[in-house]
Amino acid sequence: MDKLLLWHPYTQHGFGERIIHVSSASGAYIFLSDGGKLLDAISSWWVNIHGHSHPVIAEAIATQAKRLDHVMFAGFTHEPAVTLASLLIGGARDSGAGVSRVFYSDNGSTAVEVALKLAYQFHINGGERRRSRFLALRHAYHGDTFGAMAAGEPEGFHSVFRPLLPTVDFVNPGDLDALRALLRTRGGEYAAFIFEPLLQGAGGMRIYQKDFLKEAMDLCWADGILTIADEVFTGFYRTGKRFAFEHAGISPDMIVLSKGITGGFMPLGATLVSEDIYSAFYAEDMRLAFLHGHSYTANPIACAAAVASWGLLEDASCQQRIAKISEITAERTTSLCDSGLGMNARCFGTIGAVELKGGPDYFSAARRDIVDKATELGVLLRPLGKVIYAVPPFCVTDDEVNRIYDVMAELLA
Repeated sequence: MDKLLLWHPYTQHGFGERIIHVSSASGAYIFLSDGGKLLDAISSWWVNIHGHSHPVIAEAIATQAKRLDHVMFAGFTHEPAVTLASLLIGGARDSGAGVSRVFYSDNGSTAVEVALKLAYQFHINGGERRRSRFLALRHAYHGDTFGAMAAGEPEGFHSVFRPLLPTVDFVNPGDLDALRALLRTRGGEYAAFIFEPLLQGAGGMRIYQKDFLKEAMDLCWADGILTIADEVFTGFYRTGKRFAFEHAGISPDMIVLSKGITGGFMPLGATLVSEDIYSAFYAEDMRLAFLHGHSYTANPIACAAAVASWGLLEDASCQQRIAKISEITAERTTSLCDSGLGMNARCFGTIGAVELKGGPDYFSAARRDIVDKATELGVLLRPLGKVIYAVPPFCVTDDEVNRIYDVMAELLA
């Protein structure tokens, strides 16, 4: 029935790949209808940060569903949305950011879209109409809606749509000379600079230097360009800190959040902005308002899940597990590199990656062979082309983390 009725994301059905039927999931494991199980080494596309079906989040969802399922957020508010906003703003400020307002949406891509639109209209409301371009980094991925696609790698997943997209100029991470050259010629035309802080996820788990990011932001601010930190992947302690921008000691004008925000239970996005940005829209004139929204903006059940997930994250036991996962990840990625099995082994907090020598690119059907072999070995891995990576949930034991890297080593061998 699946083959007859469904169309799966990021899937070429012409390859005839196996679609795995899942019956349930708990903790770090996905249970299959054929009786097998998989250790979820990638947190099901990076969202299940506490593992599957966590009872605390499940209970929060059930309680909220009995109290208030949904209400439009235009003209109304509710406790879960306010509580979550307080936690997000407080956490971001503790991490060094000067944000003060939250605009909710329903996933990472739409949260990025909100940030880009806010940046553009911020300048319009301030009387600057030339700022219709954006700056971004090569190898980036920011989502699949049109603005988010425009800010992603131009030769990547979305190249077929390039003629339809807003204008974005790209620089390689680390290339300050190229950035300075763009700013000399077009500095007054850019609305914002968007980036994944220090780690580019879907682009291949690429790590770049914090000194470059700090200098790039200073150059942008000098030209009146807003800065947007896309923390959809890197947020919520994936890199060992609450937000990845902490590692660089920077304070972006906007922060984009999603994925792990609800512990993987519910779709939710959030765009955090500074008071200066909010103030540019505050007026007795509806034309200066931000006329954007979603039917499910600030869904109470999703917000309740996020509040529960935040509580789990900040608990000392979770922090201890994050530190231990990071420690083992560093040890095992180093050993993969020393063994000579793979290339460019690297890690950042709980994230570990290694490149397969002579491996397939993202568009090759051969990539599926790696997935199938890992599945046979009982671990869910989904390579980014030749990059095999692990992003395990924070509930994994030491033995389970080691099991993931044992399987990665076997795949490389």
